[in-house]
Amino acid sequence: MQHRTTVAGFVGALALSALTIPGTAQADAFSGDIRITKVVVNGGKDIVLGTTAVKTFTIAVTAMDDSGIETGNTFPVMWHTRLPDGDRYGLVIPDNIAGTCVRQGFTTTTCTYTLKINPRIHPQDNTTAGTWTVAAHALANDGDYITKEAAARAKVLRNSVLTVNASPEPVKKNRTITVTGALTRANWKTYKYGGYATQPVKLQFKKQGTSTYKTLKTATTDSKGNLRTTTKATSDGHFRYFFAGTSTTPAVASAADHVDVK
Repeated sequence: MQHRTTVAGFVGALALSALTIPGTAQADAFSGDIRITKVVVNGGKDIVLGTTAVKTFTIAVTAMDDSGIETGNTFPVMWHTRLPDGDRYGLVIPDNIAGTCVRQGFTTTTCTYTLKINPRIHPQDNTTAGTWTVAAHALANDGDYITKEAAARAKVLRNSVLTVNASPEPVKKNRTITVTGALTRANWKTYKYGGYATQPVKLQFKKQGTSTYKTLKTATTDSKGNLRTTTKATSDGHFRYFFAGTSTTPAVASAADHVDVK
């Protein structure tokens, strides 16, 4: 069908609008009664990027039309709008614009696409951490079409790492334990991990033989992301630090450090 030759053109048009019209909100385009009813990015989970590894994820687009959706002509693209300048950066397109499509009855089809985001290419710098925009296009068997410039939002976050060390080990009961650690996160400009300063981090303890961590206190990272606090040794168990995350950085828990109380 003639429509099958148009998908590359629609991808190119979306890419062009995303890259060459900075700070300008693009209008949706449609013809007929076709609808995009659902767009799911990465299974509903945040996309977390480190400094080197390419992240592979999916975007699933569900569209509906009385005549049915033309397979191979439903697809998404994703980018970031950086504030305060409003320019659009980091265009991410599917590996295969045909996708994998599954019909749910005659009128509705869900097409799933695989995309890859590279921390050394797409984010540009740390200001693009946070919310990204997904545009989606669909074409019906009767020629109806729709392009939604903001069909969904997705979070692209800077990966975080948290460490812990409790000492001395072993320790006498009711003596003071010093718990140190560090909270670092990916830097998309230097491609290294750096300290995350002035962040609240919970010190938690799980008593030997139990399965639940309890929060003992909250410590704050210093200017280099380091943590240091003290607590009493009351029983054998595991200490860990827990960071709840921010709008640009995911939550993370450190590995557990076992302490033997004599």
